[in-house]
Amino acid sequence: MENGSKVDSPTNISLANNDVVFSMIEYKAISVFSVLLICGVGIIGNIMVVLVVFTTRDMRTPTNCYLVSLAVADLMVLVAAGLPNVTDSLAGTWIYGNAGCLGITYFQYLGINASSCSITAFTVERYIAICHPMKAQTVCTVSRAKRIIAIVWVFTCIYCMMWFFLVDIQVNKTQQVECGYKVSRNLYLPIYLTDFAIFYVIPLFVATILYGLIGRILFLSPIPSHPESTTERWREKSSKEKNAAEADGNKMNNRSRPRGALSSRKQVTKMLAVVVVLFALLWMPYRTLVLVNSFMENPYLDPWFLLFCRICVYANSAINPVIYNLMSQKFRTAFKKLCKCGQVDTQRRSIYLTTTSYSMVRDNANTRAEKKEKPPSDNPTVVPKQAEKPRLEGELYYSVV
Repeated sequence: MENGSKVDSPTNISLANNDVVFSMIEYKAISVFSVLLICGVGIIGNIMVVLVVFTTRDMRTPTNCYLVSLAVADLMVLVAAGLPNVTDSLAGTWIYGNAGCLGITYFQYLGINASSCSITAFTVERYIAICHPMKAQTVCTVSRAKRIIAIVWVFTCIYCMMWFFLVDIQVNKTQQVECGYKVSRNLYLPIYLTDFAIFYVIPLFVATILYGLIGRILFLSPIPSHPESTTERWREKSSKEKNAAEADGNKMNNRSRPRGALSSRKQVTKMLAVVVVLFALLWMPYRTLVLVNSFMENPYLDPWFLLFCRICVYANSAINPVIYNLMSQKFRTAFKKLCKCGQVDTQRRSIYLTTTSYSMVRDNANTRAEKKEKPPSDNPTVVPKQAEKPRLEGELYYSVV
């Protein structure tokens, strides 16, 4: 089978093999610096997303499960596509051998396709949760989300196995090793057209329709409060708590709860919609380039435009944690707790030691006072209850400290 042209994908192409590019120090400096910066921020941010959801019980929701799947897929893209590209650009040749060519290419497309499927999954989950709230009680669960994520990854793993048979290392005219395609142009076209349709056009088409329906529900018609959830909450309360709540005038709180839930749903939906919009915009240059080059005899491989496409791809995988931090109060608080976990532990230890020292001083003082106040007679005396009230107040004070 005849060898095709160099890989048209900006996540897999080695731009340093061009003699003109190789001599451009400015290009290599900008390329390496920008890719390292984006990949570094993206790797740290996506790891924080995974840690936050796994370590915080309140963050374990169906939507956040899909965001964890998206974070893992983005990590795979950044590690398998970004970092090898830096070494390839610096060395000017492929240094990972045949096994590295197969494995890195496989994990690149696995992360790309899994991220697209994860975005589609949480879009459908948001649609069911907002437009069909009664069905969402049984459909939108964490266990079901885990099963859907497992199906997504199994499907993408099987689908991407074809790349093991489509790439191989080659030696170009300048005797430099490169990781490129070994298939003909006729097979190259349908593969990318299928990829373009399944993992870009269809997800965006579904997201456009579903977010349109979600927007109509959220912003054009108010969401009524769910009577079933309110009834369950009141059943859990005792009759005394009910009477006390009614006496305190809890009607204002009951009115504010649906508003708070509505504003929270709007905020989450806006955040996820921004993720989808950025996915569409940042992947558009790469997808367009691949689609156009598939029909051209001489593919368009301008180094600076390819660098722009590559940076857009990496930015898409790195920007999602930034969006969560800017648009979600829960994620922002969880990120802060994760960053300050060491300081919190130190503060807790100091508070514990302070409380223990105060308790020891208090116990010693009470023991001495009892010895002084104890009468010499052998008959036991009953301490009146009023004298014990200051002790209770002192115990409460020291426990608070």
